[in-house]
Amino acid sequence: MTARADAVATGLAHAMLAAPAWTEAALVAACAAALGPATDVPTALRPDTDPRAGGLIDDGSRDDGPHDGGPPHPWLPGLAHEALRAFPRAPHDEPRLLAEVLHTSGALGRGRARAAAQGAALRIVRVAVVTTPTRAVDPRLRCLGSVADLAALLHLTVGELDWFADVRHWNRRHASGPLQHHRYEWRTRPGRTPRLLEVPGHRLRDLQRVVLDEVLAAVPLHDAAHGFVPGRSAVTGAAVHTGAEVVVALDLRSFFARVGAGRVYGALRREGLPEPVAHVLTGLTTTSVPPAVLSAMPPGGDPSERAALRRALALPHLAQGAPTSPALANVASRRLDSRLAGWASAAGARYTRYADDLTFSGGPGVAARSDAFVRGVGRVVADEGHELNPHKTRVRGAATRQTVTGIVVNEHVTVTRASYDALRALLHNAERTGLEAQNRAGVPELRAHLEGRIGWVEQLHPARGARLRELLARVPR
Repeated sequence: MTARADAVATGLAHAMLAAPAWTEAALVAACAAALGPATDVPTALRPDTDPRAGGLIDDGSRDDGPHDGGPPHPWLPGLAHEALRAFPRAPHDEPRLLAEVLHTSGALGRGRARAAAQGAALRIVRVAVVTTPTRAVDPRLRCLGSVADLAALLHLTVGELDWFADVRHWNRRHASGPLQHHRYEWRTRPGRTPRLLEVPGHRLRDLQRVVLDEVLAAVPLHDAAHGFVPGRSAVTGAAVHTGAEVVVALDLRSFFARVGAGRVYGALRREGLPEPVAHVLTGLTTTSVPPAVLSAMPPGGDPSERAALRRALALPHLAQGAPTSPALANVASRRLDSRLAGWASAAGARYTRYADDLTFSGGPGVAARSDAFVRGVGRVVADEGHELNPHKTRVRGAATRQTVTGIVVNEHVTVTRASYDALRALLHNAERTGLEAQNRAGVPELRAHLEGRIGWVEQLHPARGARLRELLARVPR
């Protein structure tokens, strides 16, 4: 549906969903209670009537019933009939869709015309409280039957949740200010298109972390996804490709910006979340960049690539900087992963994805037709709404160094010699000069940063990691 439902259509939808039964009589009674009493149209203001039927004739449409002595809203049976025709069963988890159907219905149009003839307007005088039955969902996924349940999970009122979700994109109209949910930072890259960091505010980030831990962590992912997945890592993804005849590494351009709100919403709905909950969660975890921020994009990169990035950022998308974005990107990319895994399997290859890094490996057949293989991957990627970055496509045979997300995979997973030597040299120099003298990049908490890098090496090459840890222990604190 393209038309956005107004308050009357939304109120009538809620009334229908709160009705005791999904029948025409029950729907008419529920809507009549929501609208309240109405005065009949004066005779002088009526359209032509048919005395035999005693009712309004609306361009050949069905007769909505008598006027004199009839029900206060004679068009309601027609509205109920249209709702039943569109939804054979009560759409408890899709109230917005029901409201949009009612908004465009002919019966409601006749009701509006009737009210206008009286010099009035339709109004909802009694708001129905709808209780959404819990759908059968994955038992590992937290069951959220309504927006009120989501608000309770986040320790917010429904009004506060609506403000943070910003489903009408009010924040996009303001580039900055104390009420802005995100802070935007352009990062320049020599010779390349700038990157925009979209950092959520402290409160929004805290809410997103609750969503990540309590909702998204339970959503099953495709086996090919190794980035930001508990129990998987860059190491597990790289290990899949050891000892291959050829390794093909590809990169998705502007990955998070191209995962739009529609894909996020669809992924959440497929997990069994009711429509209102999925709608609010999508607003809570996506953003659209204000025009003033887009116009401040620094120079750099191909003009067509810059224009494509602007278009993607202007629409609601996953923010690069939100804690929920990697997990939601994995969920929204399940179909992409499934199709690429199928393409790889048909060619006798293996496939993994770490965030926006796609890796394939195979035997002589893939090596002999690597160009055609990459073109096929590009078609699948484009069909799923993404784009390959041609500048980051790498095809490496067994005679050259094969790397996957910075990890050498020729015979077994190991750290590259260059990165190991650079880290060892830094520690040797720090033993003489101290850590701060070596902190040329201004890294905060440099010792903790180095411990993390050493831990990474220990996963790939325990012996080299142990040597680096001994060097760090000799560096004065």
